[in-house]
Amino acid sequence: MFSKVLVANRGEIALRVIRACHELGVKAVAVYSEADATAPHVREADEAVLIGPAPSSESYLKGDRIIEAAKRTGAEAIHPGYGFLSEREWFARAVRDAGLVFVGPPAEAIAATGSKTAARQLAIAAKVPVVPGTTEALRDAAEASAVAKQFGFPVLLKAAAGGGGKGMRVVREESELAPSLDAARREAKSSFGDDAVYVEKYVVGPRHVEIQVLGDSHGTMLSLGERECSVQRRHQKMIEEAPSVAVSPELRREMGEAAVRFATAAGYVNAGTCEFLLDAEGKFYFLEMNTRVQVEHPVTELVTGIDIVQWQLRVASGARLPFRQSDIAPDGWAIECRITSEDPANGFLPSTGRITHLRVPSGPGVRWDGGVETGSVVGLFYDPMLAKLIVHAETRDAAIARMHRALLELTIDGIESSRDFHLRVMEDGEFQRGEIEIQWLERRLPSLANVAPPAEGVRVAAIAAALIADSERHGRRTAAGPAPGTVPPAGRMPNATDGSVTTPGSGERWLDVARREALR
Repeated sequence: MFSKVLVANRGEIALRVIRACHELGVKAVAVYSEADATAPHVREADEAVLIGPAPSSESYLKGDRIIEAAKRTGAEAIHPGYGFLSEREWFARAVRDAGLVFVGPPAEAIAATGSKTAARQLAIAAKVPVVPGTTEALRDAAEASAVAKQFGFPVLLKAAAGGGGKGMRVVREESELAPSLDAARREAKSSFGDDAVYVEKYVVGPRHVEIQVLGDSHGTMLSLGERECSVQRRHQKMIEEAPSVAVSPELRREMGEAAVRFATAAGYVNAGTCEFLLDAEGKFYFLEMNTRVQVEHPVTELVTGIDIVQWQLRVASGARLPFRQSDIAPDGWAIECRITSEDPANGFLPSTGRITHLRVPSGPGVRWDGGVETGSVVGLFYDPMLAKLIVHAETRDAAIARMHRALLELTIDGIESSRDFHLRVMEDGEFQRGEIEIQWLERRLPSLANVAPPAEGVRVAAIAAALIADSERHGRRTAAGPAPGTVPPAGRMPNATDGSVTTPGSGERWLDVARREALR
């Protein structure tokens, strides 16, 4: 095992890797931008190196500075986390050329799977089913039109070097094709420096199901099972769970075998994820491979008992995996909510400011992977994800109930967050029944993002606000309370005891809150 590892990332994933290092007896080196000088990951590391100004293009994306920091501190390996440089083939190669170990797949495997068109070709060769489409970048709108007519509308234009919904357009009729292709190319060029776009048949109403794989350098490649990632907004995952209600043991085996075939064909080593579309008939189609640890890896860890990040480090140091495929089966159910600094009631606009109070949920089966604390300043330089709240329970119903309880315990004051949105999803009947697919959230979003309180709730809220105002006039206002005479926003209720926001699921819950305020 390494004696020292540099973590080339920030926020919650940097803390996650640092903790894994410490549990393995490995010293961790953090890197940070000027904006992150007081961030938790900097404090928790054994050493920390400043690598530049706040913009990621001048700090976390500066591979040469990161490699220099690793050499200067005596680190033997670099763990890239996710995002930033984690899937850059040139960075993995540069780390290796510098005599260091890249904690991830070989540069050649990243190159083989980094282009979606190249990955499709590899999948076809490995007999892994893919969505019907092209395997080469489109030359022009005429070619796109010919392909679209062959498959039939709707079709999906996708950036060959893309991800996260960038450079992606759904085209439902011929007249939309040329302008959509131009727009997809512009966005692909801006986001990835490559305007190559290909086309595939648009699968209506599928689920997004992915398979976690883990392989060592001694020839072992395993599937750790599936994750359900269908709750998405604009192609961005918001809630993930493991296992999936739509995957039977037989389908799990088939999808796992397909993922292992693909990873093996790519010469893959370390942790990675094969993403699939799963249609209503149970047919699955390969989408792409993510050559890094995923944001949602904790749900797989909780249902398998395998610490993926620790095994990333062990595998990178040359260790053999001690597991067999027959050893791996889901135990219980895990759900993850991505807690972001966004305001769901205002179109998920980013929210910035200082976190004046943070209360983290706890209790049985609750895990908090966070990168912020009370006093943290949230700006616009980086991704809005503050933390991941993950729960594990015996059944899916129990996991939903546990997540709901944990979300109620969570308090984030000073900025807006997605907490209330996640509460509403946990209360949604369709979600509770597992009736979801990748368009589900877009369809349900108006009611989930900004729900007006019940009539009784409005009345009770007004009473509670009046009681608080009266208390303030008598000099008993607390720092956590709202401004004098302020009526709470529709759909939310301030808790003057700890400053949290309670989302009403019924008039009775509003009444409980109002009574609590009145008793003060």
